[in-house]
Amino acid sequence: MVRLRLRRVGSKAQPSYRIVAADKEAPRDGRFLEILGMYNPRTEPATIQLDEGRVYDWLGKGAQPSESVVQVFRSAGTIDRYERYKKGESLETLLAEASAAEMARNINAKTERSVPAKK
Repeated sequence: MVRLRLRRVGSKAQPSYRIVAADKEAPRDGRFLEILGMYNPRTEPATIQLDEGRVYDWLGKGAQPSESVVQVFRSAGTIDRYERYKKGESLETLLAEASAAEMARNINAKTERSVPAKK
């Protein structure tokens, strides 16, 4: 069975994650089938980049997302767009909407969270 899950990358104490399609029994950072996107929770707001066309393809083939990937997909709006895709909405329309949402969401690539100034 294929799972859509997070694969940890980045140096010590600075994790970022790739969203990958991997066999259910492969190790967390081991063999995978395809990279579907990237998630960096350390930025403010969190950076999420997805190849939604490939995500829809894997979900259509029966791949199961992990709980953490479902949370990432919900925050990006991918789950809602996939439901609309299954009901027959055009893939091109949904992908254009996804890229517009990604541009609005990923406005700042700053990796450190802002710390309020002390008085």
